[in-house]
Parts: sequence; structure tokens; C-alpha cells
Amino acid sequence: MSGPRIIIVEDEVAISDMVTFHLSRAGYEVSQALDCQQARERMADEGADLALVDWMLPDMSGLEFVRSLKRDPQFEDLAIIMLTARADEQDKVRGLDSGADDYITKPFSSRELISRIQAVLRRAAPSANESYTAGSLKIDAVGHRVYAGDTEVSLGPKEYRMLKFLLTHPERVYSRAQLLDRVWGANVYVEERTVDVHIRRLRKALESHSADSYIQTVRGAGYRFSARA
Repeated sequence: MSGPRIIIVEDEVAISDMVTFHLSRAGYEVSQALDCQQARERMADEGADLALVDWMLPDMSGLEFVRSLKRDPQFEDLAIIMLTARADEQDKVRGLDSGADDYITKPFSSRELISRIQAVLRRAAPSANESYTAGSLKIDAVGHRVYAGDTEVSLGPKEYRMLKFLLTHPERVYSRAQLLDRVWGANVYVEERTVDVHIRRLRKALESHSADSYIQTVRGAGYRFSARA
């Protein structure tokens, strides 16, 4: 079986090839991207457990790229290590503050890199008991399943993400635009009314479990989750 998926975002081909060689030997499944746009496309198509991101990239800085990933619901849980020649303490602080999980300065040994990757992946792994409960609903975040009491609720991917986001932010009202950003992603352009369609589907799925009333419409403002009687 292949190991965790790692994407290397590095425009220096020699460095990328070298890192790919060592990570592949260590059992990781590796893909390469020369810039941020290519990295996004490959992660969306292939998935990734961890990204190794250079600071200096042709289409935007690695720092900006990491920040954009952490604002995107599709990639907000992605583990990230910055690989860079910038060794100043202030640069390390900026890298970590951007959302990176670790920061490795060039040159580095393959043993150090693999050790740091293993440590970051261990920290990023979801807890075996990660779950959220509100009213009669329970979300198993590890298994991506929703239960009403002991019965599993069948939801599509967008309805699952919508419910998880609203349930984990109860009693707060979110506009359609905010829900698009948090559920679909900041760089996806779809009509705001798409949110209404998925809200209706979510309510229909919850209706047979008497939980549709948890998804509430706030006229002129948006939607909220409330399990209050």
C-alpha cells in the first residue's frame, strides 16, 4: 500500500527531484508542482496529506500560498512544511504564523526531512474519538458519518460539510456568501442561491429524523444551526 500523499511545491526542479527520490524510497506517494496554481489543481484532483512549500515561487510567495490554503475549507486541514533558504528567526516566525506546521531551512538532510514529516503527520492525524454532538445529531468526523440517535443519516458531500460547519458553530448566523466561502471554498465561484438548494437537501435528509428544525432560516441574514427546543 502507498504511504501518505505529499506534494512538493518547488520551482527548482533539481531540489524537487531530489526530495521526491528520498520520500519515494521512504514509502510516500509524491507529486510535484512548479507553482501554486499547479499545486492547487493537483491537490484538488489527487488529494494530499502534506505539502512541502518553498518560500520563493513564480506566481506568488509560499507565505501567501500557505495563508490562502488555510482560508480554503478544502485545504484548511492540510499539513504544511515550508522549505526555504530564509533562515532568519523573523522569517521562521512569519512562516509559522501563516499557518505552516513546521519550517525547515535549506540545506537539509533527507533523514531530518523525513523525521519532521513523520512528526507533523502524527500531529495532524485526526483523533480516533473526534466527534461532535448537538441535539439528536452526532457527527463522526473521522468516518465522515452523521447519526440521528443510532441511525445513520445519508448526506451528500456538500450537505455533510454544511451540517458540520453549522453544527460546530451553533447559534451563529451565516450569510450565503459566508457559507459559500466556508463550504465551497474562497476561490470557487457559484451563485449564492446554490446554498439554498443544499440547505433544502440537508433539511430533507434530516426531516425523517425530526432534526430538520435545527437548520433555521434567519430572514434577510442567512442560516444558523440551533438545537434549542
